[in-house]
Amino acid sequence: MARGSKNPSLSRHCFLSLLMLESYWLLGSASQKPVITDPQLPLQEYAHSIRLDGDIILGGLFPVHARGERGVPCGELKKEKGIHRLEAMLFAIDLINKDPELLPNVTLGARILDTCSRDTYALEQSLTFVQALIERDGSDVRCANGDPPIFAKPDKVVGVIGAAASSVSIMVANILRLFKIPQISYASTAPELSDNTRYDFFSRVVPPDSYQAQAMLDIVTAMEWNYVSTLASEGNYGESGVEAFVQISRELGGVCIAQSVKVPREPKPGEFDKIILRLLETPNARAVVMFANEDDIRRILDAAKRNNQTGHFLWVGSDSWGSKISPVVQQERVAEGAVTILPKRASIDAFDRYFRSRSLSNNRRNVWFAEFWEENFVCKLGMHGKRPGSPKKCTGLEKVGRDSTYEQEGKVQFVMDAVYAMAHALHRMHRDLCSGFPGLCPRMANIDGKELLSYIRAVNFNGSANTPVIFNENGDAPGRYDIFQYQINNRSTAEYKVIGHWTNQLYLNTEAMQWTSGDSSVPASVCSLPCRRGERKKVVKGVPCCWHCERCEGYHFQASEFTCELCPYEQRPDQNRTGCRPIPIIKLEWHSPWAAVPVFISVLGIVATTFVIVTFMRYNDTPIVRASGREMSYVLLTGIFLCYVITFPMIAAPDAVVCSFRRIFLGLGMCFSYAALLTKTNRIHRIFEQGKKAVTAPRFISPASQLVITFSLISAQLLGVLAWFAADPPHTFVDYGEQRTQDPGNARGVLKCDISDLSLICSLGYSILLMVTCTVYAIKTRGVPETFNEAKPIGFTMYTTCIIWLAFIPIFFGTAQSAERMYIQTATLTVSLSLSASVSLGMLYMPKVYIILFHPEQNVPKRKRSFKAIVTAAAMTTKLSQLAAERPNGEVKTELCEGMEANVPSTKTTYVSYTNHAI
Repeated sequence: MARGSKNPSLSRHCFLSLLMLESYWLLGSASQKPVITDPQLPLQEYAHSIRLDGDIILGGLFPVHARGERGVPCGELKKEKGIHRLEAMLFAIDLINKDPELLPNVTLGARILDTCSRDTYALEQSLTFVQALIERDGSDVRCANGDPPIFAKPDKVVGVIGAAASSVSIMVANILRLFKIPQISYASTAPELSDNTRYDFFSRVVPPDSYQAQAMLDIVTAMEWNYVSTLASEGNYGESGVEAFVQISRELGGVCIAQSVKVPREPKPGEFDKIILRLLETPNARAVVMFANEDDIRRILDAAKRNNQTGHFLWVGSDSWGSKISPVVQQERVAEGAVTILPKRASIDAFDRYFRSRSLSNNRRNVWFAEFWEENFVCKLGMHGKRPGSPKKCTGLEKVGRDSTYEQEGKVQFVMDAVYAMAHALHRMHRDLCSGFPGLCPRMANIDGKELLSYIRAVNFNGSANTPVIFNENGDAPGRYDIFQYQINNRSTAEYKVIGHWTNQLYLNTEAMQWTSGDSSVPASVCSLPCRRGERKKVVKGVPCCWHCERCEGYHFQASEFTCELCPYEQRPDQNRTGCRPIPIIKLEWHSPWAAVPVFISVLGIVATTFVIVTFMRYNDTPIVRASGREMSYVLLTGIFLCYVITFPMIAAPDAVVCSFRRIFLGLGMCFSYAALLTKTNRIHRIFEQGKKAVTAPRFISPASQLVITFSLISAQLLGVLAWFAADPPHTFVDYGEQRTQDPGNARGVLKCDISDLSLICSLGYSILLMVTCTVYAIKTRGVPETFNEAKPIGFTMYTTCIIWLAFIPIFFGTAQSAERMYIQTATLTVSLSLSASVSLGMLYMPKVYIILFHPEQNVPKRKRSFKAIVTAAAMTTKLSQLAAERPNGEVKTELCEGMEANVPSTKTTYVSYTNHAI
């Protein structure tokens, strides 16, 4: 071993040298010689310990004997607290060694010592557990023949079960922690042992006394009593109990102490009446938490009865009251409804069967069992018996429970749980370090106590009483208490009834509780009545348990008893204002009037447009259809159709697909329509402007050229939409601000596509620009003879369309702050698009359809004229318009007629060609 690894052992050896010098004298021979197991043999130097061989050795500390007197370390045998508990450890080891699932192929052994109920003696005994960890220096020692001594290697104890008394556990824990030996106690309950900085290797399967105060506080809290008084008997039990209760209540809050009253050790006459009157000074504090002895409890109840306070006080008693009868005899009415607690215990039936079967012949491993046999059956075992004055001689055929009284000691359950906790920790350690290795592997040859401690603190299993065995960070087991209530039934018979239990937290059956006169409702012990849901407490300054109630308003909810907080933006308070719930999400429904009207108009428009398209396609080669410009007419009708169709994606429930359709078709229908109309009006304008200069036709007036121009204009809209898709892919969002009303109950979230007002303007802006430009050209071509073109119908169409969109703008943007914004804006936009399409359809195509269907005689070819004649006529008409303002009526007409006769040859007749020169 390296030098550095020896230093801790040397330092511990120096620290304990004085104690070890004595321990070697006391215990040296016991570690080297076999234990005398025959009860007939002398027990003088071997009767202080039990040794069981095994692969892993556990230590045990039990108060087998009472404290001795007059310098004697040990006194009389303790049958129950000593032998019962010791046998419980042996019984648990037997069960574990027989269990194929727990520590398979590993045998547990034991080294059990007697503490004699004395802390100093237990300290000396516990040095046996650390002998294997202390190196012995035999360099200066020689045998009689000169050979170096041979020391028998003592058993290495990996963990200790015990001790019982807290004072003994404290003393032993200070030694074991130096050698990193884990310790699990089965009976030590001192709160001091919960200090993990001083007793870091100490654990226990019993709850500390501080849990009792916690359990009583939990009962008070469960009853919703926040204003209570305390009553304590003078002395360590009462004062420390009340102190723990007050301290925990201050740390956790929620319970205020109205008064703390103490009962003197030697009360004067009338003292208990004064205590009752003092408690009545705070009448709202009806609950009284009592840490008092039996006599004080009885006299307090008697004083309350004398002062006619039966039914006023709500008693909460500690384990000193428990389920005892003596405090409540002849005071049943005044004690009615009292809630008391008592540590939870269970009797192990298997142990009863085991212990009753023990005899001198089958229990030779217990070196104290012969002494127990003599004490239990009041007899003497031979000449070496411990009871020399006993007149009766033991036969060895006596039977426990038959020839003597037997009742299982209350801590047997905890002893077995402590042994099983150590076994489960070793089992998990073996599983991790020796996975698949039968028996102990080399890694567990020397078990590290600190590592074993971590496994102990992590155990979680059901113990011998089928209750969970676990440890907290301080090594404490959960507290387990039964909760009782003193009740008077219909037959006027009083009894303690179990109403719940406490295991680190309270489990209370409030339905089983009963108060004065059979009332099942819990009486109050409060300074102020609880606030209603949705109200916060405004605490009165200086009196934390008294308050005023204020309701949480607006979008605030009750976050705690004392605060109101604002709900997240997408949520609103629930009906009770105790939490927040999501704001309902709405969208424009198909059955809504705001949707029904636009859909009706759109359907009519789609039917009418389809009818026009079908009519034009059927009469595709007739003069009127050809004169209208078939190609451009179909483009224009497509735009009109899209203007009607856009109503449906605008009303449909938003999702990624619907939002994509909205982006694409919102401006596309208008773009188709006004690109076609702009191309037509521009063509008309260029033709007649060119006619003023020359008789040659302008460029790009053929149908193919017109389609190229139109689709070039449309492509600009499509490129803009594609750029929009690339920069910001379509998605939906919920607008919670649009309908965020003052009353949260009316708040709604609106499911929308991610099309802002600015995006809408940009999408429609290009189409509106085409519309305005088309209107300008319509104005410029207003003087063209209507005989030759559609300029005037197009002009009227554009004027009407401009009026529609001028009305749309204030309606759409003026309702931005309205609660009905979504409905109004959607309806306005869709109706405006439909009306625009209807104007174009009605003014440009319905007259043609009417002629085609009802006046087919007018749908015939007329006389043709050359392009030069058409341009000349147009120029003369323009000149007529200019001279009309300068000449009297008649003069202009005569002059123009003379001019036309001079310019147009009389020998040639020309017809308008709708095919080649349709305008």
